Amino acid sequence: MPDDASPATATAVYTHGHHESVLRSHTWRTAANSAAYLTGLLKPHMRILDIGCGPGTITADLAELVPQGEVIGVDTAPGVLEQARSVAAERGVPNAHFAVGDVHNLDYPDDSFCVVHAHQVLQHLGDPVAALREMRRVCKPGGIVAVRDSDYSAMTWYPAVPGLDDWAALYQRVARANGGEPDAGRRLLSWARQAGFTDITATAGTWCYATAEERAWWSGLWADRTVASSYAQRAVEAGHATEDELRRIADAWREWGTAEDGWFTVLHGELICRV
Repeated sequence: MPDDASPATATAVYTHGHHESVLRSHTWRTAANSAAYLTGLLKPHMRILDIGCGPGTITADLAELVPQGEVIGVDTAPGVLEQARSVAAERGVPNAHFAVGDVHNLDYPDDSFCVVHAHQVLQHLGDPVAALREMRRVCKPGGIVAVRDSDYSAMTWYPAVPGLDDWAALYQRVARANGGEPDAGRRLLSWARQAGFTDITATAGTWCYATAEERAWWSGLWADRTVASSYAQRAVEAGHATEDELRRIADAWREWGTAEDGWFTVLHGELICRV
């Protein structure tokens, strides 16, 4: 999503923006580490819509899994789609295509796709139930709407660096002020039921960072995001934190990242909704 939401097409502001520290995280994501709950259900001929595709790493993976089919990745940020096209081209994935699109008003006819997928999207929307209804509209009868979102209150770590508690509380404030729901993971099942789905399989998945390399990467991107991204700008401009407070939180991330026994896990809710 773009840094600024248009009232005509969106009901919330994308908290993270597209700073390098954000894309550092997004380009790490693969179908294996972010969509394993879905990949076993894919068939070679399927046509898939990947909503909020960002830099396209998951999209390209999905395309490789449906070699006789097609995957269309959509995002509201044209700039990140150029990166997605480059990823697909570098990997030689001819059946991955990209277009500007908004989950609130998808530019596709009813019953267009075998699978409609959204990873880490619903948490940033003011009306996720309406988004799920729109995803269902463009999904064929017998098809799948697949969604996965993290749950910030369920994130846990060791050791208990005090500044990380401040980070967790601050992120919740900023995300909700932007109109989103940072604890989306636990709400996915409820939202899907409200959207009219009745055949739902709900699961959970995790990311875990526990090696020295993983800790350095995860702590580094969050330290940078805390002081240099759109999230940081909004935190200061809206009065949620001062620049000094953000620097202290960034230092806490770096402290955690150097802990030899450091461990961090991110819980996600996951749904397979059959249409």
